[in-house]
Amino acid sequence: MIPQHKSALLISDLHLTPSMPLTAQRFFDFCEKDAPQVEAVFILGDLFEYWIGDDAASSSPFLREVKNAIANLSTKTKTYYMHGNRDFLVGPSFIKKTGLTLISDPSLVDIAGQQYLLSHGDALCTADMGYQAFRRWTRKPWLQKLFLNLPLTWRRSIANHLRSNSHAQYERHLRTLSSQQPSKTDVTQEACAAILRTHECNRLIHGHTHLPGHHHEKSDALSWQRWVLSDWDLDRPAGSHPRANALLINDQGVQALNLVKT
Repeated sequence: MIPQHKSALLISDLHLTPSMPLTAQRFFDFCEKDAPQVEAVFILGDLFEYWIGDDAASSSPFLREVKNAIANLSTKTKTYYMHGNRDFLVGPSFIKKTGLTLISDPSLVDIAGQQYLLSHGDALCTADMGYQAFRRWTRKPWLQKLFLNLPLTWRRSIANHLRSNSHAQYERHLRTLSSQQPSKTDVTQEACAAILRTHECNRLIHGHTHLPGHHHEKSDALSWQRWVLSDWDLDRPAGSHPRANALLINDQGVQALNLVKT
């Protein structure tokens, strides 16, 4: 059971990797300066660009630095973590060493007297049937165990191959958005309505889609609000717009914070 909190910060889709040093540094600053100002922090998946096993973290100076930053934050602020589609293999060893509290997807939480349903968001993209089939397979414990028993170099090669496919799909997603056509990689109203009915909630917060915003939506007799967290990317080429946001929830309501400017 997740306890009630008077204030919280929510982030998602940082995709931390050594090749994005500015994004990583902003996360370290977030852990040191921003996050300790609230009672709880919720990381809604894809904290890492990919995760190929807890054993890989011990051999990576970058991942050790991330681990230490989170462990230090966990001593100051209750810090929750939800698996994403890139880092669903984050296991009990890393969770224990960082002091994170692992929560399920979705999770119902009470912040400042209001209930919110939290999700990474990929399970809500039900129009993408190919991805949903892939997701079901990769969540099977026996397949995960098989993968984690492979040599580290093999796992890294597989992860890089999947990343290449994912980046190509994301480029197609951006082209679809520019053409104003519905994208199958976005969440569907039917999926959102279904989980909100199940949990008897009318406030949904998720990431995954990289389409930050605040939406008022309705399906049949059910109406709800939906907040979408942005991905983080402060290492974009000159002339483009770096991104990083968080949602702050307290007794004043929900506020989107632009972490690029702070």
